[in-house]
Amino acid sequence: MTVTRPPRYPGYEVLAKRKTPSWDAVTRRIIDERLATPSTPRFFTQKEWDVADALCRRIVPQPVEIEPVSLVALLDAKLLSNHGAGFREANMPYMQDAWRKALAAIDDEARAQHDDRGFFDLSEKDQDAFLLAMQQGRISGDHWTGIHAKTFFERRVLVDVPPLYYGHPKAWNEIGFGGPASPRGYVRLDGDRPDPWEAIEAVPGHEDKAERENRRVV
Repeated sequence: MTVTRPPRYPGYEVLAKRKTPSWDAVTRRIIDERLATPSTPRFFTQKEWDVADALCRRIVPQPVEIEPVSLVALLDAKLLSNHGAGFREANMPYMQDAWRKALAAIDDEARAQHDDRGFFDLSEKDQDAFLLAMQQGRISGDHWTGIHAKTFFERRVLVDVPPLYYGHPKAWNEIGFGGPASPRGYVRLDGDRPDPWEAIEAVPGHEDKAERENRRVV
């Protein structure tokens, strides 16, 4: 299923802030690295990559109007770096092991339920039904040795995947976010008024006005 979303911040391009006081050197370096994330597996095997890609696409469906963010590439980079949150659930393997075990279990379970079709090969409807069953704790069995499907969905999928999207500049354009705003900061802290360097949200029927304003936002 594709997603069509009218732009809430037409004409806004957060990368125009790159050389302005809105971003410092650390922000520029981090965003440059994020934009340069390789689109081929480095941590995952190709099979794991395909399953994870299908999963990410269902967790965060993206607008059709723009080139999608490769969430699986960002997830692969996260797992390669192995920088976790500094803690883990007692009944969960470490982050890298949790993803490897769960992706194998997801694919094996999908094949058992769907005439040997892996998760990547299922329709979007069947993929959604499968993930809903995980979320609701209705999947268990021999494929899930050493990891619990519901716990993995809650503690890894929902924790790891959505932030990958909303940490990317393309998503920032979608929500009108300007990045960390360091060292510039914010001035208008009350009255629901944006600073001059913040994006303007479009009012229905007045999208042209918002687009003109947003093309000047830096």
